[in-house]
Amino acid sequence: MVSSNIVFPIASYWVCSIGLVFINKHLLSGIGAELDIPLFITCCQCLVTIGICLVLRWGSFKTKYLKTFSKLDINFETCIDVLPLSIVFVAMISFNNLCLRNVGVAFYYVGRSITTVFTVILTYVFFGDNSTKGVNVSCLVILIGFGIGSDQESQDPLTTSGVLYGMFASLAVALNALYTKSILPKVGNCIWQLTWYNNILAVLLFLPLIIINGDFGKIWNHFPTWSFWQLLFISGIFGFVMNYVTGWQIKATSPLTHNISATAKSASQTVIAVFLYSEVKSYLWWFSNLIILLGSMLYTIAKKSEVYSKLRQLKSN
Repeated sequence: MVSSNIVFPIASYWVCSIGLVFINKHLLSGIGAELDIPLFITCCQCLVTIGICLVLRWGSFKTKYLKTFSKLDINFETCIDVLPLSIVFVAMISFNNLCLRNVGVAFYYVGRSITTVFTVILTYVFFGDNSTKGVNVSCLVILIGFGIGSDQESQDPLTTSGVLYGMFASLAVALNALYTKSILPKVGNCIWQLTWYNNILAVLLFLPLIIINGDFGKIWNHFPTWSFWQLLFISGIFGFVMNYVTGWQIKATSPLTHNISATAKSASQTVIAVFLYSEVKSYLWWFSNLIILLGSMLYTIAKKSEVYSKLRQLKSN
């Protein structure tokens, strides 16, 4: 029987992750489609995260249940250390939302699938780590699936740009993971401190982009409804919670299991989106998703084999 200590973290990750994608889709191409303010929406989500951090810090003085929440400060040297990550973070969430605005939720899995490929390439570029044949084969399979799926989806200029945004988002996600790993020790390995600094810097980086894009003028001329602001606030809460449940799932299981869970979640999300939006997809489109899923599984198996191989080498030494 599977322990509830494993079921609850995985279930929480699935609910929050899938929920956030559908909420963002509705914000970007549903309730907020006429406004066309994806950068403003993303910036507001960062502001909500900052606000929640402040509330939790205040709550840590009022109740014993939040005593472990970290101290929040502003240090100029730390800001400089975190700035490269924040630049990548802004690119990641911006391209994510731009991709989600221009394509359906069903294609989102395909559009973001080459994150694995970029991770392998960047790991070699930054650290000189050579990948195994199994990893290279899995990346090739994923690229084939991505190519077939993109070809099936790119039927008009809007979705074509969405595919490109998905590629940039995948690159940014891979970079974000690498930068997070290297910068986390500079904030005492505290994920909440990193979240705090990252989102503050992200808001500062977003402001000139929002002004250049004319988002404030768009809002002034067509002020959003109250339901829009409510949904925007809810999306910010979901984004904040994702920081916790992702770490919770990894802690309760393992990084490898997290990757498997994320892949399965994305595949399920695709099926839900197709039925929810009553979309009709070709057999070749579904085949591309299966190829990507196969490539992701092969990648997981290859990385698992790498870990066991390194452990055997350590034991023999």
